[in-house]
Amino acid sequence: MNEKRFEGDISRLRNPERLARLDVERVVDLCLEGAQFQSVLDVGTGTGVFAERFAKRGLAVSGVDVNPEMIPAARGFVPQGDFRESTAEALPFADGSFDLVFMGLLLHESDAQLQVLSEARRVVRSRVGILEWAYRQEDFGAPLAFRLAPEVLDELAKEAGFSRCEAIPLTKLVFYRLTA
Repeated sequence: MNEKRFEGDISRLRNPERLARLDVERVVDLCLEGAQFQSVLDVGTGTGVFAERFAKRGLAVSGVDVNPEMIPAARGFVPQGDFRESTAEALPFADGSFDLVFMGLLLHESDAQLQVLSEARRVVRSRVGILEWAYRQEDFGAPLAFRLAPEVLDELAKEAGFSRCEAIPLTKLVFYRLTA
């Protein structure tokens, strides 16, 4: 189980510069592209930045975060959401509970990446969207040693039971779309 948690001022997670770097609207578009989803689980929801956008698109939103301080913050932005304290390695939901599972800048933080992907595969019916740092040295974000190479993520996705892993480069990040 991973004990890494965000520490610091929660409001930094909604800093306009950070939100621009996350390319939130484009990522949500890529998550939903070519499908009709009713429900989404935002794993590592933080303050609910992505959960809020999914809710605005009409999806029933659930979210988990290992940091108990994030749950009320996310609820403040998505009052109708179902937010729970949980690790990504042991999701508190039944098999096939969601059409879509989303992870934003979470997977590289885990010490058990295959377990995280296996749990996502267990609770999803259709697609998993993963936003991660590009595998290159940058002056922001995680150090290169903590970033995931695309071929590593592709292999982990196959081991976790996904039929397809598509990498879509964004301006600062990479979006991975995994098909169940």
